[in-house]
Amino acid sequence: MSHIKELIRNIEDLAANLFGKDFLLTWDKSEPELKQVLTVAEALETLYRANRSARCFESGLAISNFRDQSTRTRFSFASAANLLGLTVQDLDEAKSQIAHGETVRETANMISFLTEVIGIRDDMYLGAGHTYMLEVAEALDDGFQQGVLAQRPAIVNLQCDVDHPTQSMADLLWLQEYFGGLENLKGKKIAMTWAYSPSYGKPLSVPQGIIGLMTRFGMDVVLAHPEKYDLIPDVVEVAKKNAADSGGRFTHVHSMDEAFQDADIVYPKSWAPYEVMGERTELLKAGDRAGLAELEQQALARNAEHKDWTCTEDRMKQTRDGKALYMHCLPADISGVSCQEGEVEASVFERYRIDTYKEASKKPFIIAAMILTSRMQNPAALLKGLLKRDTIRKME
Repeated sequence: MSHIKELIRNIEDLAANLFGKDFLLTWDKSEPELKQVLTVAEALETLYRANRSARCFESGLAISNFRDQSTRTRFSFASAANLLGLTVQDLDEAKSQIAHGETVRETANMISFLTEVIGIRDDMYLGAGHTYMLEVAEALDDGFQQGVLAQRPAIVNLQCDVDHPTQSMADLLWLQEYFGGLENLKGKKIAMTWAYSPSYGKPLSVPQGIIGLMTRFGMDVVLAHPEKYDLIPDVVEVAKKNAADSGGRFTHVHSMDEAFQDADIVYPKSWAPYEVMGERTELLKAGDRAGLAELEQQALARNAEHKDWTCTEDRMKQTRDGKALYMHCLPADISGVSCQEGEVEASVFERYRIDTYKEASKKPFIIAAMILTSRMQNPAALLKGLLKRDTIRKME
């Protein structure tokens, strides 16, 4: 357990304070706060792999509110809550009074009487997901201040229209492990590139999360996509500022080859253009099925003009020594496997398949760390208590 003791000392040295704070956007957090989450996540993973319990709640709910489909993040949230001793309860809006006109303010309070954390995924509507989370947060503040709630639950963003912090933080934790420390990421080139997909409507939050976070740690971040496949302009500006502040670099290009050249990490991932997502949002709000169908056909036709934007063996040879780390949030559109033509060649994906699984495996610990740091005043002291208690997690 000497490694955990070292991690605890690192947490104490950071002197960060996330207690009572929601985790909605990475760029709203200070560098020490981000490092605290990473370090607590590493400590929790170390405990788990050593078969030691990390239960720090005797009771309490973790509300799972997924307004879109999910596999990895849904199960990661449930795993994280269970790891800490919380009981997961899904908020199925179709089975709630929301269908009968219950307001966000009312729902937020009614689900929170004995709740420690609310995890929300809302990435379907551009301009709506992050706004919805802020509305829930305001309702919780009101309920707590008025004495309705004995405590104010934390909110963890499990993906919105703007950012996907649990994904990008899990990616960063994986990069930290892969390259042997955060300090070793400085100057590393990561290519966040659009890639062809035979589907449309994929959220912008993954690429936005990557450029918004990796620029915080002095990396050479290259955003690449075809013309008119833009991200939210404000987030691109955030990435530029972060790079300037950290001594890193942010480059915006329209060539996948240029992005891959001498890259240390490649992240080829499809997304829908900012303009298309805005139009899609208006059509969804209006319930215009015919308009949505027409937009989908137009978007798919536009995607088909860029089938050459795919991660191939030849492109991987252009990376640094031909050995860049391939990353993906999963599921990837794999050519000849999950689709006829997609984001990545089957041979490339298969070579890095285990790496992408390891990348995904960091998410439960990141979410658990976000919960723990928001609910516990002194994470370092709590981890010391877990070490002293030394409870076996699973009898052998």
